[in-house]
Amino acid sequence: MKEILDLVRENIRKLTPYSTARDDCKIKMDVYLDANENPYENGVNRYPSPFQQELKQRLAILKGIKSENIFLGNGSDEAIDLVYRIFCEPNKSSALIISPSYGMYSVAADINAVDIIKYRLEEDFSLDAKKMLSLAREDTRVLFICSPNNPSGNLLSRKEIEYAIDNFNGIVVVDEAYIDFAGSTSLSTLVAEKKNLVVLQTLSKLYAMAGLRIGIAIADSSIVKIMNSVKYPYNISCINQQMALSLLKEPFKIREQCSMIIEEREYLEERLRVLPIVERVFKSDANFLLVKFIDKSTVFKTLTDNGIIVRDRSSLEGCANSLRITVGTPEENDRMLGILYGLSGTEFSPRGKNSDTERENERRAILSRETSETSIQVALNLDRFSTPFISTGLHFFDHMLEQISYHAAIGLNIVAVGDIERDDHHTVEDVAITLAQAFDKALGSRKGIERYGFSLPMDEAEATVLIDLGGRIDFEWEVEFSNAMIGDVNAQMFNHFFKSFAQNLKCNLHIKAKGENDHHIIEGVFKAFARALKCAIREDRKNAGIPSSKGKI
Repeated sequence: MKEILDLVRENIRKLTPYSTARDDCKIKMDVYLDANENPYENGVNRYPSPFQQELKQRLAILKGIKSENIFLGNGSDEAIDLVYRIFCEPNKSSALIISPSYGMYSVAADINAVDIIKYRLEEDFSLDAKKMLSLAREDTRVLFICSPNNPSGNLLSRKEIEYAIDNFNGIVVVDEAYIDFAGSTSLSTLVAEKKNLVVLQTLSKLYAMAGLRIGIAIADSSIVKIMNSVKYPYNISCINQQMALSLLKEPFKIREQCSMIIEEREYLEERLRVLPIVERVFKSDANFLLVKFIDKSTVFKTLTDNGIIVRDRSSLEGCANSLRITVGTPEENDRMLGILYGLSGTEFSPRGKNSDTERENERRAILSRETSETSIQVALNLDRFSTPFISTGLHFFDHMLEQISYHAAIGLNIVAVGDIERDDHHTVEDVAITLAQAFDKALGSRKGIERYGFSLPMDEAEATVLIDLGGRIDFEWEVEFSNAMIGDVNAQMFNHFFKSFAQNLKCNLHIKAKGENDHHIIEGVFKAFARALKCAIREDRKNAGIPSSKGKI
């Protein structure tokens, strides 16, 4: 594998990037007389931040990566174009592209006078990396892979993609525009070790910001630095940056919508598969379905005549007679299904309005806490488990918080943006406070709960946790660690975390643990804590109050 700098075009290596006086000045200024702007304030009279640091920091927390590995573009199309401009010599270089796939890879190649080599995916749209790489030439500088692939919708084999990254002598771009719908780990976690990898993501799909045109490239910091040098200075407006930051403050709403879209995708697949006019519904890991019809032209016209637009993909390789159907709202999906069932001469029974009273009665809470040091958001569901999403910027702390969700069998999502570059104190403390307050809100009056919980698991360490949710506050901690740090967290902060939790939930909490390994000790504590919580928050159908011989607390 060549060094990254050796892959960059010579003129780009010699490029002196455009810079502004504000880029060069590291001190905060009060008066701006450097850029010939209109000085009269209206909210948009100043140029936007060319480096989008605040937005990058928010995304870094959400995605569990470093902000220095993030490039933001005017849509992912800007990042695609930049890859060609940086690494491919016009009329001299070639690019290897999977087919069928997203059309902009070819369009951007044509614009930059880069020859295109197409690798036809296998009949089931799977990837054979060795066969693909056999098509590469000496002048092939860039490889584009889309996973989940558009238009087929399938997630390509991670093993095959990693083989391509390791064995291609150039830049490998993996477009993950739809990765959030796939339930799979992003390849972005590999950019530190695989220097030739560029992962594309977007705010247009899951994050519902298609109108803002914000694309993401995640790569080694050396590649990001070059991309920032080549891009136009103010590629994302201040309004778009501010709007994106505002919308990203609702990560749990986004995750809930993701779950709904996946449920609707499965519903659509099931209902479409049985239609006599449908030849095949391809398995999808994205927010759309590729459907092969017996007579796609009639289907397409019938839908458009009824005000519904879908994408005809039948001109692409392997997609004959196929339409790509985006997953809509339940109402939109049923409207489309009704038309297709009618065209098939099949009776369609639309779903009634959601009257799931069990979900309505679930004990849930969403809570935010903003201070000068941190911004914390917690979403909690005491009655339904879902895979936890935890992102605090402290990876070991994230791992411990996940134990609460898994071992208490609750739904728990936490996003924290804090001053961890200073230390971990404020982040750990404020997460504990917000989490406890979320529990308090979800429990409500606490009537009907078991109240008491205890746990004595024997894993790699011995941990005992007693909890009483009766409303009184008492905290005991008998845990000792051998080291000052456990992972990336100050060991002292775990005592503080549980103490802050007890104070804000107004509960008695006694914790004891011992063992030979600090990691195992604190992990045992979090597991035991979660198990004790699971007992205490359980609803006792026979008890309408809070268990107490006094009748009240």
